[in-house]
Amino acid sequence: MTDRTTPQTTPSIGRFAPSPTGPLHLGSLVAAVASYCASNEWLVRIEDVDEPRNMAGATESILATLDRMGFVWSKPEMRQRNRLPAYREALEFLKTKGLVYPCGCTRAEITDACLPAAGSGERPYPGTCRRGLPPGRQARTCRMRVGDTEVAFDDLIQGCVRQNLGRETGDFVLLRADGIFAYQLAVVVDDAAQGVNQVVRGADLLASTPRQIWLQRALGLPTPVYAHHPVALGSDGSKLSKQNLAQPVDEMAPEEAMRQALSFLGHRPPSGLDCAAQLAWARANWDFGRVLPVPSLPLSHGDL
Repeated sequence: MTDRTTPQTTPSIGRFAPSPTGPLHLGSLVAAVASYCASNEWLVRIEDVDEPRNMAGATESILATLDRMGFVWSKPEMRQRNRLPAYREALEFLKTKGLVYPCGCTRAEITDACLPAAGSGERPYPGTCRRGLPPGRQARTCRMRVGDTEVAFDDLIQGCVRQNLGRETGDFVLLRADGIFAYQLAVVVDDAAQGVNQVVRGADLLASTPRQIWLQRALGLPTPVYAHHPVALGSDGSKLSKQNLAQPVDEMAPEEAMRQALSFLGHRPPSGLDCAAQLAWARANWDFGRVLPVPSLPLSHGDL
C-alpha cells in the first residue's frame, strides 16, 4: 500500500513545536525560521507531554525569545499537557478498530531480538506480542499494527520518500511504559486539531513521517504537506540540541542569529535589517528550492 500527500492548494498553515527542555538555541531557531517563512499562517505548540524532560521556565523563555525576534503567531500557543484527553480518545478509537495491542517487551529484549533496519537505522519490532501477550507477561506499552505496508510521500525539500513500515520500524509504540503518550500519536492528533496543512521541520524527523501518515489514515485525519530541512550541526559534528548543551540564542545579537539561520536555509536578506524585517523579507522571497536536500549541515556552511 502506498500513501501520498496531496499538493498544497490552499493557504499554508504551519507550526513550530519546541519541547521545553531548555532555552531556544540556533538549531531550534532554524526550525522556527523555516516553518515561519514557508507558511501563510503560523502557529506555536509547546510539546510538553513528556513532563520528566521539561525544564522549569523553558516555555516562557522560548516564547519570549520568539516574540523578541519578531515572530508572530496567529493564535494562542497550544500546550500538549492540556491535550491528554484527545490522545486517549484517539488511542481508544484505534483499539476499537483492532489496530492497537498491548506489548510486554522491554527495549533490551527488542535490541537483542533484531538488527537495525537498513533504511531508518531503527530496530523494527519483531512482533512478539502481536498475537497476544506471552504467558506470564504483563502489558508495558501499546503498539500500532502496521503489517507489510509501504508509505510514500513527496517531501518539498527531500523529494520522494518511501518506507516499508513492517521492515523498517515494525509495530510502533503509541503509549509508553511510563504512561506517557508517544510523540507519533500526539503530533498527529495535534496537527489535525490545529488545522496544520504544512509541516516544515528538521530532517532528523524524516523517518518518523511515514508512521505519522499511517496514523493519520487510520484516524481519518488529513495528511499535511511535509518539508524536512537539514539539521544544524555544531563545530564537533553533533546535532545542535539542548541534550548536547547547544548555546542559547544570543540575546545581545539577535539580528546575527537570524541572519545565520536564514543563510543556513539558503536565504540571504539585505544587510542592516532587524529580525522582524529579515523575517518579512524571507517570507516574501521564500523558495524551498534554495534549501539543500541533505540530512544535516554544519551551521557555519557557506558564507555565514
